[in-house]
Amino acid sequence: MIKKLLCVIVVFALLCGCAGSTPAAKSGFAPDEEHRLVVYTSHKQEVWQPIVREFERRTGIWVDVVYGATSELLERIERESRDVQADLMFGGGVESLETYRECFTPYTCAGADRLLTQFRCADGLWTPFSALPVVLIYNTKLMEPGLLTGWRDLLAPELQGEIAFTDPSVSGSAFTALMTMLCALPGDRGENLRAFAENLGGVQLDGSGAVLTAVADGSATVGVTLEETALKRIAEGENIAMVYPADGTSCVPDASAIVRGAPHEENARAFIDFTVSAEVQRLLASQFCRRPVLEGVDSLPGSPALDELPAADYDLELAVSERDAVLMSWAFYLVKSEA
Repeated sequence: MIKKLLCVIVVFALLCGCAGSTPAAKSGFAPDEEHRLVVYTSHKQEVWQPIVREFERRTGIWVDVVYGATSELLERIERESRDVQADLMFGGGVESLETYRECFTPYTCAGADRLLTQFRCADGLWTPFSALPVVLIYNTKLMEPGLLTGWRDLLAPELQGEIAFTDPSVSGSAFTALMTMLCALPGDRGENLRAFAENLGGVQLDGSGAVLTAVADGSATVGVTLEETALKRIAEGENIAMVYPADGTSCVPDASAIVRGAPHEENARAFIDFTVSAEVQRLLASQFCRRPVLEGVDSLPGSPALDELPAADYDLELAVSERDAVLMSWAFYLVKSEA
């Protein structure tokens, strides 16, 4: 009896455990190629997993998921351009996707005319998924309210070595935050970049979650992150407070894009359509603390509307065209600050 039960458990695991860090090898239980989809994603598992599972349930399409940092996945897609493995990149700020635009093929999703105007892509290279304002956070036991108000405060000498920030060459959201700061602050961008890098004291973290942890446990006094992750950790009772930078924030969407030469392009299109459906978009605020990009869907309860946030003059074209130069300078200033 026990042996039979174990066999049932193993079979069930094979049927349901189709998502992992690498594409699952095709087994006797896997469907034909026309019912398969390979998704590369930088979303956390708590975001992509329920969406993938529901998509599988509704369509019968078998989804293999590869997850990792935005930059690492995009570099992988570029390396695989002659032997395409992925069908879709799900996640990553749109400036990151634009930087690798030669790796993707345009697609106009179903209901594209219902997407909020400010988040639409003119040529359909990518399809927005959610809107993600950049915020500042601080430890409520180490800093009093009102002392952290904007980007300028992060350049103050008294915060040197007390700032939690992720490596922008790895994290797409960290690069967005860095470019937001450069667009929001007055003065020379290069000088502001140098000053911020030096104020980190040569320390940058390897993941966005580490920023929240560092501020919550007091390893850092302040940090830079996304509204989504800050709201989640505050709701969990962490010693964290959130600030929308008074000198301006950005709300760059993360998005999906179909890989050029995707083996299962039709399935990739169906998945993108699903991500911007009203049902999935309603989940963004209710379960994921994210802002929807679809008209007529309620945004985050208790949070200011997008048009009420102080807005930086975020230049997407600048972020794309100067990405390599900014990251090169950033690495130079960071190493120099360690000396």
